[in-house]
Amino acid sequence: MASNRINRINEEIQKELSSLLRTVKDPRVQDTMISITRVETTPDLRYTKVYVSFLQEERVKDAMAGLKSAGGYLRRELGRNLQLRYAPEIVWSLDDSITYGAKMLKLINSLETGHEETDES
Repeated sequence: MASNRINRINEEIQKELSSLLRTVKDPRVQDTMISITRVETTPDLRYTKVYVSFLQEERVKDAMAGLKSAGGYLRRELGRNLQLRYAPEIVWSLDDSITYGAKMLKLINSLETGHEETDES
């Protein structure tokens, strides 16, 4: 029962943070395409781990610093908008699964597709 509640809260946090990222004034965050891939919240709702992915790999370090800098503002707005008893402390984590997937897709597409199958019987 509690896991369903946590899952719903994770979804709401992900939606709310996605919309709040557009309001951050920090140019390191504004000028970067950021995608929130997953959110994990502790059962006591004190901490939430937010996995983010970036389209531009060269801006990852600056954007992560910008997100950490804007953490207080995002936490306050998150608590206000979701009306939780405690606004969870946001822990940012880099998720490179999208970058890894794009790299694998590029490798697969670069393979030759014209190989003829040989019958070894």
